Amino acid sequence: MFEQFRNSLKPVPAAPLYTPEQRLRRDQSVWTLVQGVLAPVQFLIFLVSLVLVVRYLQTGDGAFAATVSIVVKTMALYTIMITGSIWEKVVYDKWLFADAFFWEDVFSFLVLALHTAYLVMLIGGLGTERGRMILALAAYATYAINAVQFILKLRAARLQSAAESPAPTRAAAPDHRAPVEAIAPLQALAA
Repeated sequence: MFEQFRNSLKPVPAAPLYTPEQRLRRDQSVWTLVQGVLAPVQFLIFLVSLVLVVRYLQTGDGAFAATVSIVVKTMALYTIMITGSIWEKVVYDKWLFADAFFWEDVFSFLVLALHTAYLVMLIGGLGTERGRMILALAAYATYAINAVQFILKLRAARLQSAAESPAPTRAAAPDHRAPVEAIAPLQALAA
């Protein structure tokens, strides 16, 4: 029994993120480029909006700008979720919750729920401006965690790709020294 427990503590090798076929589909899909462009754009929108929301919460100024930025951030989030699910369908043949991205997708739904709750409160005139901004901060905190999840996953994919690629062989530097066999006859002539 102790041996079974000890064996259960051994690290289990992680499943590869992509099979060779999935990697090929990923590399050939236009949706990979779309995600690669949208992710940093959304992150930039997030940073600007975060500054505006924090500014509003600290000073009470700029409620309109902060509100517009949250709506823009939420629309960017919806866009990247839709295009991301298309990408997942192309690469993994699942609209969402492919094994390789299961937990990232689960957490993405929490991010979506909080952003959507903000929109519902805004459109419905529910809560106070400050309360909605605090909800936006909670949504942004979950977004930041989710972004880290995806960054770590992409890093794992890069490491997997590097591990599967044959190590580049370095060409031997040209040897400008004459081999001993070539020098020996010349020494005989000099004698």
